[in-house]
Amino acid sequence: MTEMVMPNDTNPMGNLMGGNLLRWMDIASGICAGKHCEAHVVTASVDHVSFQKPIRVGDVVSLEASVTRAFNTSVEIFVEVFASDIKGGNARRCNHAYYTFVGLDEEGHPVPVPPVLPLTEIEQQRYDSAPRRREVRLILGGRMKPEDAKEIKAYFFER
Repeated sequence: MTEMVMPNDTNPMGNLMGGNLLRWMDIASGICAGKHCEAHVVTASVDHVSFQKPIRVGDVVSLEASVTRAFNTSVEIFVEVFASDIKGGNARRCNHAYYTFVGLDEEGHPVPVPPVLPLTEIEQQRYDSAPRRREVRLILGGRMKPEDAKEIKAYFFER
């Protein structure tokens, strides 16, 4: 997905407002999730987001989203944000995040989602680390007790 930063997208300093970037990231990752699930999807969570580099008015923003892992009814999406000037100069990676979406049927009930088959080394790394990220999300969301986090324990204590 590609967008151009216009004046109404920016703060008084001429930088893209974070909320606008999050919206674009949600849209790009939602499209990716919907295509993978072949279903309607809703955003369930967004992992830690830090705004690493400013994006200025007039910059062209490119968002790239990919599925990292599917669970029962949810799918994790990795989205990266790149910016450059209109001529392609000053290209830089500005941000990334993991979004989680739940697949829904026509009545709005969760549905099973298709599995993910990682093909590249980086896809395999993201696939393998997804269960740990999922446990962190569940713990922070109050849906899992830290002592039940098997993947996180294994990462720290069984190495």
